[in-house]
Amino acid sequence: GYEFMKKAKNTTIKEIKFKEKIIKTKGILFTVFYGNQEIGRAFLYLIYNKLHKKPYGLLEDVFIEEKFRGQGIGKEVVRIVIKKAKDLGCYKLIATSRFNRKNVHNLYQKLGFKKWGYEFRIDF
Repeated sequence: GYEFMKKAKNTTIKEIKFKEKIIKTKGILFTVFYGNQEIGRAFLYLIYNKLHKKPYGLLEDVFIEEKFRGQGIGKEVVRIVIKKAKDLGCYKLIATSRFNRKNVHNLYQKLGFKKWGYEFRIDF
């Protein structure tokens, strides 16, 4: 009760212990071909946490070769990823994009994504 809360406020970092546990994740690569030529891709990563029993999806590295852009190929591969995330029981799907990629932002919004929060990043 109150004694624990009182002690917790006076706890020093030396008294706290941290434990590390490897959690297995699943990633799916979606590849786009024109004939035998690979012209695009997208990744779907399934991420688990303790807030939900079901995973959430992370849409990552959506790419279409420049000469094939503007034909709806990127839109279709993202639709395929969305369907797969739903089929796998994801409770949400997250897509990230750089600030200057307005065309990508418009595509994502047309496909049902909403602007939500910020992404923070550290490059190593």
